[in-house]
Amino acid sequence: MNSKDQQLTPVSMEMHYKVTGFLNMEYRLLDEERFSEWLTLMADDIHYWMPGIENRRRENLLSEGFYDPNHMAFFDDNMTDLSRRVARFAQPSAWAENPATRNVHTLSNVEVFEGESESELLVYSVFQSVRSRGQDEEYVIFGRRRDLLVKSGDSFKIRKRLILMPNATLSCKNINTFL
Repeated sequence: MNSKDQQLTPVSMEMHYKVTGFLNMEYRLLDEERFSEWLTLMADDIHYWMPGIENRRRENLLSEGFYDPNHMAFFDDNMTDLSRRVARFAQPSAWAENPATRNVHTLSNVEVFEGESESELLVYSVFQSVRSRGQDEEYVIFGRRRDLLVKSGDSFKIRKRLILMPNATLSCKNINTFL
């Protein structure tokens, strides 16, 4: 899913519109806490990955620049991991979610390109997640995403999601959300 060395071919405006609608619907499901429905948007072989960002000098970059697949990750999840996280939200023992976090996700700068196969699409985007809890807790998480979507009937499934925050240090207590 690394596009640094490959030529990217943009999709049609119609396909771009369809993909953007799919991603907006995904965020609406998350904002409305419809996590089980959100989970159905994932491919069975999903890789949901948010690596830790390291401050590095330009002459000493890692394999992917400021992150490396072999180093720390905030999320490095497959379908089993995501299903477990979704199930946990429904448990009364999930004290970190009582009272519930109120989320607003926004998405912009969506670019959609043809994938390596006819059924794949490579999607770049920028996100912002505003999380509020209690009386005065508010956290903003923002970053970039790189998704690999696969066509599934008239819609899509998310096969890979790479989430890149610009921050080397997490500015909130936790990340009990999906991005």
